[in-house]
Amino acid sequence: MPASLLLVVLLAQTPAPPPAQGTPPPPADMPPAAGAPLGSAPPPPAQTAPAPATLAALPPPPSSQQPVNMATWDSNSLPPVYERSEQPPLTDQEVSKLTQAGFAPDQMVRLIAERQCACDASPEGLIRMRVAGVDSSVISAVSKYALKPNSALNLEVTLDFTGASRRARNAYLYVFVDDGDVTRVMSTNIDELLRRPNAHETTVDNSDILISRIVRRIVLPGQLQLKTYGRHTMVVASSANPSLSHPSQLKAQDRSAAQVYLFDYPRASLQSLCRLTAGYKRDAQIVDRWRFQGSRFECEWN
Repeated sequence: MPASLLLVVLLAQTPAPPPAQGTPPPPADMPPAAGAPLGSAPPPPAQTAPAPATLAALPPPPSSQQPVNMATWDSNSLPPVYERSEQPPLTDQEVSKLTQAGFAPDQMVRLIAERQCACDASPEGLIRMRVAGVDSSVISAVSKYALKPNSALNLEVTLDFTGASRRARNAYLYVFVDDGDVTRVMSTNIDELLRRPNAHETTVDNSDILISRIVRRIVLPGQLQLKTYGRHTMVVASSANPSLSHPSQLKAQDRSAAQVYLFDYPRASLQSLCRLTAGYKRDAQIVDRWRFQGSRFECEWN
């Protein structure tokens, strides 16, 4: 076979190269492909895939920059946060106790750095430590490693409703907490709470074989801003009055059913969670009347 004829045969058998990515679509006046019905719309253009991320996207380094040699990093010298003790933080009283027991100041500084300190790092608190004979280096460590002061009381309110009604007439729950020279007031409209769907709500069926007892449990997590530390008084009461601002405004009957709790609010703590559980029971005769059954209050500090 002549060489020219062989070359023509090879070219005819070679497949056509695929169109380059991003090739513009054919013009609208191009005739349809063979076998396509007349008047049909041209095929839609192929979607162009986004360009993949490339190393060229990184900007060039400055000419004066030198590579960092990670081998010079000391793997045995971790930051202090990784060397913290699993023991709870020290307190003001424990720092004073260790001083009176003869612990060396440098040893106490290491203890405070390892365990932190749930101490009063205010000027008054530091003065009390100085008067108690605590070394100045230890006081500096207390100021550096003391936990952040608490700014709010994490309060989880759980309300249990025994009954099958979703309406309440003239029922309000009040929580009063003294805070220095003011009284903090929290309240909720029981009718509004029962009518709406609540995110943290469950139905607890504690019925026995003979008597069906369904409890609707609603959990309200929140925070109560407190500016003073130490001993506080909490009053939990139910009332038909929607606009109370102090426990003294309660009626005699509501005041006698109110419950009073005492709790200590620390200046600093790793955890500050208090739980208040209150119970209501629907009246046997009146569907929309709920009677306050009492409450329970507890706190966890760490």
